[in-house]
Amino acid sequence: MKVEQISIFLENRPGGLEEVTRILKDAGINIRTLTLADTSDFGILRMIVNDVDATSRVLKENGFRFSRTNVVAVEVPDRPGGLHGILAALAGSGVNVEYMYAFVERSGQNAVMIFRFDAPDKAIEVLRQNGLTVLPGERLYTS
Repeated sequence: MKVEQISIFLENRPGGLEEVTRILKDAGINIRTLTLADTSDFGILRMIVNDVDATSRVLKENGFRFSRTNVVAVEVPDRPGGLHGILAALAGSGVNVEYMYAFVERSGQNAVMIFRFDAPDKAIEVLRQNGLTVLPGERLYTS
């Protein structure tokens, strides 16, 4: 089960992020979670949204460079060592985590981590073998 993510390449300038959020707001698109990584010249805004196709359409119409990427959403036990258990299982199987960020579905319950793996299918198999819950995109897009 993979989740589709939008990655937008943004010039690092005042108002750049506001422009993207305004365009998405005006199109009725809900940003479910995001992370922003930057350098001195540009940033990469990674997002899970409620409608990937509509997001792609409005970004293209407005001249943004973006890509669609598959990531994996995993429930993380909300206790000390919860994330470590996941990472230990993955490391033991030779799967590399390229990046990750958090998603809060409901306060007080399990956390959700969004992972980009070098071998997503193998990662999903390892996670399931270790009793972890891999979430379908539909659950994140509309929760």
